[in-house]
Amino acid sequence: MELKRVCFAYKNKVVYDDLNLSIPENKITCVLGPSGCGKTTLLNIIGGVLPFNGIIEGKGTVAYIFQQPCLIPSMSVEKNVEFVLKNVTKNKKERKNKVKEILKAVGLTDAADSYPKQLSGGMAQRVSLARAFCYPADVLLMDEPFKELDISLKKQIYSLFSELYGKSPKTTVFVTHDIEESLIFGDKIIVMKDGKIAGEFLCDKNFSLEEKNAVKENILSLI
Repeated sequence: MELKRVCFAYKNKVVYDDLNLSIPENKITCVLGPSGCGKTTLLNIIGGVLPFNGIIEGKGTVAYIFQQPCLIPSMSVEKNVEFVLKNVTKNKKERKNKVKEILKAVGLTDAADSYPKQLSGGMAQRVSLARAFCYPADVLLMDEPFKELDISLKKQIYSLFSELYGKSPKTTVFVTHDIEESLIFGDKIIVMKDGKIAGEFLCDKNFSLEEKNAVKENILSLI
């Protein structure tokens, strides 16, 4: 996916002025930067939520994973996941089978009939993951989806996300404040500052600790 000459202003504040960014296909691009640098705005531009000037090439369909799970309170876990498939297939049996399969993958088969208010934070975020990976999207946008989880839950959700992504890789833009998180997941790490790209780093999951620390030091020097 390519962003070319992207410009966006909110009221009288220019957020992006001629932003150009290459996002590798079926890889995870992590976006780091201080609050207010335009990270979430970038996701909203790619997702079609905000109007902008410029071009986005190779986008395709989009799925979101938010900070908060954003589940529909009046729908069960099963119905929350099935909801995203309504316009994908009219075959109800096919939808049910897809939902059953993804709920099994995230360990929520027994919670299929539960409602959002009955779920723990970790369970709710697992529903959010199930919904995103059930939908046949080309692009996955993630806005600090693990920020509200405690350390033990993060480890569980990290593992689950890695498993789901391994089976169904997507072109992913992952906004985070957590450098360690970007080193865990990122194939490419973008550092943003004042609406501009301050640095870009390629990261390999097989990097040694020394190599990861070198990338981390470079990132810290830019933030």
